[in-house]
Amino acid sequence: MGLFNFTQEELAAIILSVKVALVCTLLAMPFAIGIGWFFARKSFLGKPIIEGIFHLPLVLPPVTTGYLLLLVFGVNGFLGKFLFEQWGIKIAFSFWAAVLASMVVSFPLITRSIRLAVELVDKNYEEAARTLGASGLRVFFTITLPLALPGIISGFILGFARSLGEFGATITFAGNIQGETQTLPLAIFSKMQIPGQESSTFKLMLVSVVISLLAMVGAEYINKRILKRKRR
Repeated sequence: MGLFNFTQEELAAIILSVKVALVCTLLAMPFAIGIGWFFARKSFLGKPIIEGIFHLPLVLPPVTTGYLLLLVFGVNGFLGKFLFEQWGIKIAFSFWAAVLASMVVSFPLITRSIRLAVELVDKNYEEAARTLGASGLRVFFTITLPLALPGIISGFILGFARSLGEFGATITFAGNIQGETQTLPLAIFSKMQIPGQESSTFKLMLVSVVISLLAMVGAEYINKRILKRKRR
């Protein structure tokens, strides 16, 4: 069967998937941390509506999300057309389209995990630091962020795993271009359409399961290490 013998096409899909997931999650994290903290600590009129908009990709069909991205960032979209005409930047059906599609779909999961983690941070610690003269930024980076770190790590891993498995929005907005936008789920889908490619399909499926499992196990291990340090 050659379980560990991958073709160049299969290797390209595996490497591209990991690359897209990493870039997507790293780019999303600073925004997710800021928005997660904002939703956890601030109350304002219309907050449920704003939160609902941010979490919409969780319930929307992924193909719908991809089509909306196409309407916005496609060469004929109101923003994509401007970028293309002014600077020659074409996002749709490119590597960055795959990254953007994954970011939009995974962002609510990351934000939600971080928001819940910040909500669990005792406000009394933050207030005590402020009474001692610490600025808001210093309180955030020295009190809130370290105490919410397990949730932030969980958010990162959830975002990575969700990006790794993204299919609908990617195929709609980025296409299924071998070596450029064909990630693992798209490669598996393509192999399933070809008779006699059962072994190749199984190998790619197994790789996606292993990578996702390693990510989740790694997150649990890091969280336990952090919790142990806090107890000392």
